[in-house]
Amino acid sequence: MGIALHIKKLAGYVPGEQPRSKNVVKLNTNENPYPPSPKCTAVLSSFDLDDLRRYPDPNFTTLAKAIADENGTTSDRVFVGNGSDEILALAARVFVEDDESIGSLDPSYTLYKTLAAIRDVKWVGVGRAADDVRRASAALAECRKSNISLFLWTNPNAPTGELTEPKTIAAFAKKFKGVVIVDEAYADFARSNCMSLATAPRNRNVIVMRTFSKSYSLAGLRVGYCVGPKDLIDALYKAKPSYNVDAVAQAVALAAFKDGAYHRKTVAKVVKTRTAFEKVLAKRGWDVIKSESNFVFAKPPAGTAAKDVFSYLKGRDIYVRYFPGPLTGDRLRITIGTDRQMKTLLEALDDRFRR
Repeated sequence: MGIALHIKKLAGYVPGEQPRSKNVVKLNTNENPYPPSPKCTAVLSSFDLDDLRRYPDPNFTTLAKAIADENGTTSDRVFVGNGSDEILALAARVFVEDDESIGSLDPSYTLYKTLAAIRDVKWVGVGRAADDVRRASAALAECRKSNISLFLWTNPNAPTGELTEPKTIAAFAKKFKGVVIVDEAYADFARSNCMSLATAPRNRNVIVMRTFSKSYSLAGLRVGYCVGPKDLIDALYKAKPSYNVDAVAQAVALAAFKDGAYHRKTVAKVVKTRTAFEKVLAKRGWDVIKSESNFVFAKPPAGTAAKDVFSYLKGRDIYVRYFPGPLTGDRLRITIGTDRQMKTLLEALDDRFRR
């Protein structure tokens, strides 16, 4: 059969479990525990079904303008994707030659390595360093060594939740000859972000990417967007499917984006719960990396394996995320849910460690 050899060898991306039961505490895929803006419901209930027989706007004109206006830029510097994952896949096509490489932090979003394999190019990971500056320096050295033309910098990082200061990424991008995509899926939960790098008039190589999946509670809709230099955005347009974001998705995402008050309220609730949960875990002997996202990455008390805690919680219908491997296998990534969900998790953990 005509399947490319590199695809035959490919180990596909493994997403978090999606249990069908509604009676579980689901804290494994960084979804928002609160519903989307009520304005999304209004859009869905009044959506004209006649519009479904027509193709959607291929340029997402209204949504792109709203995003541009919010960020003080122009629509021709905005691209909208079928989830931010589509933007990443397109970037791997248009910003990487066959003899070049894709780089990222390591550990980070595991899809990056898969996208490089699909593209049949090398992926290079840059390990954690003691501080931002050393991390950026190591990344720059690796980019030069490994012929990296596209660097995917998740900020805050996943699964660690750590934030790299914008000035550090700006300094890295200034010296880097390729394209930098700052993947800001969790930026709304952080104290700072890099959007000003993308909208700067003299920016030549920085794209900042966001998603509606996390802070806007629209993971099921699949809408992401990015902002960057016009020539790079134009390149994404050239490679995208003709109609990549459907009409319903554009309309609902626009409604959520415009409801800033509801969005800020939801984000504040998640951050408040995260802060409290970090303190409680630390008091129980967990090693918690300070998070700027909607999850925490924590190591169980000494003498307890993360994998065992993961299995125990799953047996209690509480789903968290476990990533095997030398860099991540000693910790669990726990999504921040409602206060009630976090209480249920803590009670289960107390039962586990009392035995």
